[in-house]
Amino acid sequence: MLRAWWKSLTSPRLDLTLSIHSGLTTRIVGRPGAILDDAELAELVDKLRQVAARTLSAGELTYGVFSGDRQRLASTIITLIADTATGQPIAFNALALMETDIDGDRQEVMHLGLVMVDPGVRGKGLSGVLYGLTVLILFLRGGLRTRWISNVTQVPAVVGMVCETFSDAFPSPDPGTRQSFTHLSLARQIMRRHRAVFGVGPEAGFDEARSVITNAYTGGSDDLKKTFAEAAKHREERYNAFCAGLLDYGRGDDVLQLARIDLPAARRYLIGQLPRGSLPAVAGAGLFLLLQRLILPVLHWLDTGRSFGTLRPAKDSKA
Repeated sequence: MLRAWWKSLTSPRLDLTLSIHSGLTTRIVGRPGAILDDAELAELVDKLRQVAARTLSAGELTYGVFSGDRQRLASTIITLIADTATGQPIAFNALALMETDIDGDRQEVMHLGLVMVDPGVRGKGLSGVLYGLTVLILFLRGGLRTRWISNVTQVPAVVGMVCETFSDAFPSPDPGTRQSFTHLSLARQIMRRHRAVFGVGPEAGFDEARSVITNAYTGGSDDLKKTFAEAAKHREERYNAFCAGLLDYGRGDDVLQLARIDLPAARRYLIGQLPRGSLPAVAGAGLFLLLQRLILPVLHWLDTGRSFGTLRPAKDSKA
């Protein structure tokens, strides 16, 4: 056991298994296309397809993780929830990492990605885990540094969750909400470079001022299109009214939300979105990841054979 923990502590790989709900196991795999062998990757993708087959009433998805493309999966974080007793997958989130330029620096925006839950287990509070847990884990692994997230949806419940959980969300019905230059810049970059991440074709339009993607369901995500009546509603009516007024559901519009994960957002997620019984498991994982963040630099510094940026440049191989 100690050997396994030590390996996890010193490994740059993200592959965590947590018990968030009773009887369920949550596995978070970072960049599976880069760290899993062919058989492991095929097994993981098959589990995602199993959930999709039970979720969609007709049709199939042809974009993103369902393609099984190793390169695409190398920039994806998979959160998979399975029945502990049977191993049957019941829900997943495929969070995509998108390279962008923010204030002259190359940074990865975390796209909340596709979430699917087996209809037989809906209503058990899995959405909060699927949408936010991976973002929280990456925030901890990143040393609590603020990171941007994006979300593309037409579902009022999800729009409200993003507004309530994350910081500086736009667009939002909250008073005082404004579109900053960073919001606009990121939206432009995402629409220019990363449409394939969320299955939006080149013919879809983009209303920059409102951050709305028009005619969005033509790039492989066609079977996800919903009417307003079909879309899950938020408990607060203002989010439902906001989406009804902002989006043309007949045409197939989506909202492109941008927000930040920071310490206040992490606190809101832990208190408001995560099931109460999950807190001990997440707290333990969070402590472990913070220790990893603190200890690894020390281990790397003590290893005199390893370069350490400008403090210890790489040795000339000819020396």
